Amino acid sequence: MQLYVAGSVALDRIMNFPGKFADHILPDKIHILNVCFLVDGMNEYFGGTAGNIAYNLAMLGEKPQILAAAGKDFAPYAKRLEGFGLSLAGIRTVAEQFTAGAYITTDETDSQIIAFNPGAMRERCGYKFPEKHDGKVMGIVSPTNVDDMIELPEYFKKAGIPYIFDPGQQITALTGAQMTSAIEGSFALCTNDYELEMVMKATGLSRAELLKRTGALVTTLGDQGSIIAEGTKETKVAAVKVDKALDPTGAGDAYRAGLLKGLSLGKSLADAAALGSVCAAFCVEKKGTQEHSFTMDAFNAKLNANFGQTI
Repeated sequence: MQLYVAGSVALDRIMNFPGKFADHILPDKIHILNVCFLVDGMNEYFGGTAGNIAYNLAMLGEKPQILAAAGKDFAPYAKRLEGFGLSLAGIRTVAEQFTAGAYITTDETDSQIIAFNPGAMRERCGYKFPEKHDGKVMGIVSPTNVDDMIELPEYFKKAGIPYIFDPGQQITALTGAQMTSAIEGSFALCTNDYELEMVMKATGLSRAELLKRTGALVTTLGDQGSIIAEGTKETKVAAVKVDKALDPTGAGDAYRAGLLKGLSLGKSLADAAALGSVCAAFCVEKKGTQEHSFTMDAFNAKLNANFGQTI
């Protein structure tokens, strides 16, 4: 199956401050705040919604087409993606911008100061779809440039391509009307439970009303698993237990990759979500969104142990 993964590619720069932010911020001087935190180094990680989903899909044996925009510093990331056999044809390079980047500083209390530069993500991916697709096709539209999040669902609907709409961090950037239009006719709306509440507030639609506009609601619940709602039927899919969850960042993207893999194999949404749970479990055991890895044997072992399935 041809999979289109629309979303962001980003670089996460993580820094640790060996102290407490609160010790260096004067409450009575907030109106003229001017502070500098000396960090003890920086680590750079590859990330972004599309990059993360594609990374996991590659380990699952898929070669999705990423639809995104990247900047002038994208070369190392591009080399990494190509190393997984992934095409760069859908990634537009914006020469005058940097690749989207998050600059995250964490103190010893786990308080964080984050700056995010959307950079090239301000631009559409501009991908030229083929006039005709041979075989089955499916897409996912995850958080990225707002224009792409509005326009790609329209393209997929006109082309008869089923797609998952995954608004995530861009919920507040979309109007209620834009969100409703993107949800209307989608194969599924995929969110976590908090995001689902935000979608309902933005669109003015109840959960039942959303279900009339999309094929299904896929709602992730962190370590409580996920709920698949189709019409009047609801299925709870358990999370996979891990020995030690180090970092939940990227687990949602890993889950979506497993979900897409399952659907590409013709599985039901609930059975596909089981693959999502397994993929997410591998992710949370490592810090960073693309620092985990697994073989198909290891994946199948965990899938069989938890759900009695193999692929």
